Order: sequence, then structure tokens, then C-alpha cells
Amino acid sequence: MFKKILVIFIFIFLLLLCFFVFAAQYEEEVESGVLSIYFQDEKVGYEEYTWQSDEMGYLLSVKGRMTKPVDMEIHSLILRLDKSFIPRQFNFKFSVGGVVQEISSLIMDGQVENTIHVSGQEYKSTVKIKRDAFFLPNPVFSCYMVVAKKFRCNLQEPVELSAYIIPLFEVPFSLEFDEESPCSMILEISGITMEMETDDEGSLKFLHSPAQKLKVYKQNP
Repeated sequence: MFKKILVIFIFIFLLLLCFFVFAAQYEEEVESGVLSIYFQDEKVGYEEYTWQSDEMGYLLSVKGRMTKPVDMEIHSLILRLDKSFIPRQFNFKFSVGGVVQEISSLIMDGQVENTIHVSGQEYKSTVKIKRDAFFLPNPVFSCYMVVAKKFRCNLQEPVELSAYIIPLFEVPFSLEFDEESPCSMILEISGITMEMETDDEGSLKFLHSPAQKLKVYKQNP
């Protein structure tokens, strides 16, 4: 009888141990914050974001509002990525000048199936892009967090990448670190130079596009 109880106890102990190891392995990382948007040094909008990790990869959720240089409201933006930061699903519902639009995308091995809804009409398109291209819908800034999370302060040499300005086109995208600060990067996207600052956690601290006269700051908690 004692041996049976001991065996049952050991079995339950091992079962609980496996459960806690599994739970720790897939413990979610959640980061929420607000980005303030400035155009020509005037505050013109904000973006509220949540970044979280799970057993499938990463999920970025965004909503916000801006009045200049484009009058746009972000009702909902959701970007799902795998553990290698490769996009898998994308949904973006927004309004420009009061006209509601929605873009839904499924991505598999670099093939993007886009469905666009605007003014009661539905449009579909299929686009072939590089498998690891970054999704950068214009003008949403929280999506640059994917770049920050992937490279953090660890970029040692310039890299040539690709960005998909969804749903329009794919453009070259280069990234190099600032020699004076390992957490500062210089981005060049289709001829436009931008400055970005992150930290060891991959938070998007600052983004500056001199040519577009745009600055984005992460608000302090």
C-alpha cells in the first residue's frame, strides 16, 4: 500500500514539474506603451501599442490617431509574427478623411494574399516579397518596433533588408548602427533616411525622419 502511494506521489510530482517547466518555457512577455507623434515640432497624434510573445511567436496590436501630415485614425492594427520575426498575418482597419478602409493579409513563404475593403468594395491581390521583409504600413510607426525587437542593441555591422509598404510595394531597406551609441540605428528606406533609438529590451524609444519632418517619442510610464 505504501509503495502504491509513493508511486502515485512521484507521478503527481513529475506531472507538476513538467507543467511548470512548460509554463516557464512559454511565459508571455507583454509590453504596452504610447508613442507621441510630432510633425514640424507640433504634437499631431499618438499610437497605443501592445507587444506580446507567446508559444507561436509575437503579436503587435496598435490603435491611435493623427491629424498631420495625414488625417488618419487607426481603429485596429494587428501583426502576427513567428519566432524569427517573419510576418504571418496582418489586419489593419483605419480611416482617412472619414473613409473607413481595411486590409487583411495572409503570408506564407513570402507570398502575400491581400484583401482590401473600401467604400463597400472588395479588392484582392497577391504579391510575392522576400520571406523576411518587414511590414511597414505608412504612416504607422509602431511597426518599426519589430526592427527594434529583432536587433535591439546588438547590431554590429550594416545589413541589407527589405520592407513591404503594405499593400503597395516592396522597397530596399538598409540598417546600420550609430558608432557613438550601440542602441541607435540609422535606417534608409527607399532613399529616406531615419534615425531610431531602442534599448536592450527592444523598445522603440525614438524615431526621426528629417525629410518628412516627423519625430516619434515613447511616452514615459
